[in-house]
Amino acid sequence: MRIPSTVGRVPDQTAEHVNRQIRLQTEKDIMRVASEGPASIKRRLSELDREWDIERLLEANAATVMLAGITLGVTVDRRFLALPALVAGFLLQHAIHGWCPPLPVFRRMGVRTSAEIEYERYALLTMRGDRG
Repeated sequence: MRIPSTVGRVPDQTAEHVNRQIRLQTEKDIMRVASEGPASIKRRLSELDREWDIERLLEANAATVMLAGITLGVTVDRRFLALPALVAGFLLQHAIHGWCPPLPVFRRMGVRTSAEIEYERYALLTMRGDRG
């Protein structure tokens, strides 16, 4: 069994048309922002600093569902304790293979990997004339 690289595991588990749509949107954003000048580039770089990547979103989503399952398991019915166990399994599956049930939904919504965000950042810095 081949374990995918950290950088490639999410795109490898994402439908190619979704990856292509994310790339095209990123390229459009780069060209639009660059054409608007230095102030727009600065503003966009600040936005990129605050953008949540897919890993952060999946972690927050998993933690929320796990806490809800524990709370419901303790206060309503013990069977709800199966929910955090299921989510933990999906999170482990994501850590190893790069896939879990919410991944396709979030990717279709345009949620990017940190590498995809950094690609845009580097392109804008380069257009601005920064070296790093």
